Amino acid sequence: MVVVSPHLLAKHISSSTMLQRAYKIVEEDEEIGELIKMSNTMAVTRLRYNDHGIVHARIVAGVALELLELLLKAGRVPTTLRDGTAKNLDEVKLVVFLAAYLHDIGNSIHRVQHEYIGALLAKDILNRILPDILGFTGRRMVGIRQEILHIIFATEYHTECLTMECGAVKIADGLDMSEGRARIPYRLGKMDMHAVSALSIKKVEVESGEKPIKITVHMDDMAGLFQLEQVLMPKIRTSTIDDSIEIY
Repeated sequence: MVVVSPHLLAKHISSSTMLQRAYKIVEEDEEIGELIKMSNTMAVTRLRYNDHGIVHARIVAGVALELLELLLKAGRVPTTLRDGTAKNLDEVKLVVFLAAYLHDIGNSIHRVQHEYIGALLAKDILNRILPDILGFTGRRMVGIRQEILHIIFATEYHTECLTMECGAVKIADGLDMSEGRARIPYRLGKMDMHAVSALSIKKVEVESGEKPIKITVHMDDMAGLFQLEQVLMPKIRTSTIDDSIEIY
């Protein structure tokens, strides 16, 4: 059992040389850093939404890799590997990591249609950083890039995921819902159901259960059910891995 937190990412980064290289590149990249910072400015400072900055990016990346690991342990075959876009598990993990890390950069322009905008913004970034991470360019790199863009695009609530990797990232995004994420907008005066319900959720845990992925949500008020019904469940329904999830 692991707790959804920023610390989860380190566990998965340490297990792959390719992920270590990718993490160093994205953390040091000025454009990526500023896009994530501006995403938080737009979402939190101006719209009073919950966190969409670097902490959220790291949390989602770590949880997405954890969900991928649980699916692999259950014998599920990654879609990118099955279809030949990725040639090994390191490349599968890279697709998941980069998509999760970059999934919210579209907020740097506006919250409206940020998933679509984010996919457009990420194209040039991926063209720039993928050769250094993968060690090759050409058609194979383009295929991997498109898998990442598909995931960013499909994190939108109603857009159907077409890969297992996409489902892992989409659900991971919905699992970052504990109280810490809502504290800043709450202090800024946001008192709607989104803020109150998020403050009710104290901890989220993931592990294997009767199904490949068991999600346990700890809350101290029934208001927290709003987060499950309005934030997490729509993402699970369009994740293409909904049959692999159980929630407590």
